This record gives sequence, structure tokens and C-alpha cells, in this order.
Amino acid sequence: MVERVGGGAGWGARGRVPAALAVLTAGLLAFHGAVPNSPGRPGSLLEAFLPWLGLAVVPLLAAALVRRSALALVAVLLPATAWSFLFGAMLLPADPGAPDLVVVQHNVSDENADPAGTARTLTAPAPDLVALEELTPSALPVYEAALAGRYPYHVVEGTVGLWSKHPLADTRRTDIRPRGFDEGWNRGLRATVRTPRGEVAVYVAHLPSVRLGPAGFGSGPRDESARMLGAALAAEPLERVILLGDLNSTLDDRGLAPVTSRTGAPRGGFAFSWPASFPLSRIDHVLARSAAVRDVRTLSATGSDHLPVLARVTLDPP
Repeated sequence: MVERVGGGAGWGARGRVPAALAVLTAGLLAFHGAVPNSPGRPGSLLEAFLPWLGLAVVPLLAAALVRRSALALVAVLLPATAWSFLFGAMLLPADPGAPDLVVVQHNVSDENADPAGTARTLTAPAPDLVALEELTPSALPVYEAALAGRYPYHVVEGTVGLWSKHPLADTRRTDIRPRGFDEGWNRGLRATVRTPRGEVAVYVAHLPSVRLGPAGFGSGPRDESARMLGAALAAEPLERVILLGDLNSTLDDRGLAPVTSRTGAPRGGFAFSWPASFPLSRIDHVLARSAAVRDVRTLSATGSDHLPVLARVTLDPP
């Protein structure tokens, strides 16, 4: 009789700890916005790596099976369901339709020892637009020479640049410099691209880096720059907009809300772009308004610590 009770408890009462951890994981996935962002911005830190929280399902499932706990097995369904709701679409096949534009975005790194080879990697898929960040005075002439044949139109502002197969107009700097940064800090530009489907406002931006230290997730300057970029997007008179840039976090990070609230969510795979040696996060983005960004993927590694990101863009009717 004692053995039967114990055996029944194995699939019933046992497993409270893995069940509780499963519920906690599901709560963090489903309600990550409720995690406070002060002190130390833990909410933004969680959101920067949110997809990886799904890996907790594997050890939790193993614990439920080892403990023979029906309670824990049912509880594990909660984080699995929450993860599927948030990120399951990333696993679906790409839309096979023909795009209006193919674009490539890449932080080429100011320590890149092979800019010519990097340019060859970026142009191999024959994109219509190529956006680069971390351009240096020494590497810029190499990129200009390597891209000139295929991309007769280009503009460079500070350390960011845009190369295009289509004519450019109304090119100018976009001010996203946070307070206290040197006046020479220039990481934003805007240009009108005259495509066969009509004019599109294209922005190239490189938001400030974030730091993880004793005080927490140091994203203050990045968040301030994101607010400035979001204001520029809100004021943009052209309806169709494409944003290409290293935004230094994922789209789940609430610090990027001023930008993501002005653009649509891209469709396609995870396309983790950083660090290139073992990609953990997509911080390099292609976003758009009045256009669909789809089939987002990374290209082969270059001399940068980021991977290039390619996306196919379908423009809404003008």
C-alpha cells in the first residue's frame, strides 16, 4: 500500500520545483515588459536575449521526466507555448515572392583588416542597397572603389554610409548624438532613394553601444539616441521608410521602442548577427514603414565582429 501511494505521488505531487521554475520562465517570456528597468535596466537585459530563454524548456522537461511529475510536465507546456507565440513565426519558411528591393546592412568594424574582401561578400547577392557602419577614414576609399562599379550613387555621413543602384536625393545627416558625446560623433544619415516603385526614405543609423557592468546594463546613451531616431522617423514626410542599422539590441528591448513603434516587425528567421564568432543576438536590423521586410538572413563572416544581414523588402503601393 505504501509503495502504491509513493508511486502515485511520483506523477502527481512531485516536481513542484521544476513546475515553479517553468511557471516563472513562462511569466518572464509572456510578461517581460513587467520586469522593472531600474536600477540597472534588468528588463532591457532580459529582452536583449529573450529568445534564448526558451532553452530553459529542455532541462525543465528533463527534470519533469526524471521526477515523474505530471504537474511539472503540464507546467513545462507554459513556457513552450509562450516561446512559440513570441518566436514560432521565425521558424516558418520565407515568403517566396519577388521583392522590390534587396538590402544588405553591415557594421563593418573599425578594426576590419580586409575591407575589399568585405565588400565582395556584401555585393555577392547583388543587393539594391548596401548600408555600412563603423567606416574609418582609411577604409572608406577601399569601400568606395570596390562598390563604385555596381553602386553609382552613395552618401557618407561620419562613420555611416549608403550605396545604391538607384538615384539618391535629399541626403543629409540625421542627428542622433546623445548629450555629452563629442560633436564629431556622427552615426546617422537620411536619403531619398528613387526606386522604380517610387521614392523611399532610407535611414542608416548606428546607435551607441551598451555595457554590462557592476551598475547593470548601461544602455542610457543608446536609449537616448533611439528616442532621437524615433523622432526623426516620426517627422519623416515620405510614407515609405526603410531603416538600416546597428541598433545595439534586439527588437524586444524596450529601449528601442521609440524606433520599433514607428516601423513594422520584420518577417523571417532569427538571423543572429553578433558576435560573428558565435552569434547570440540580432542587433543589426532592417526595419520599414509602409513596406514588408521578409526573408531576413545573415551572410558569410567578414573581417568584422558582426555578420552582415540581408533582407528582401516589398514596398506598399504609393
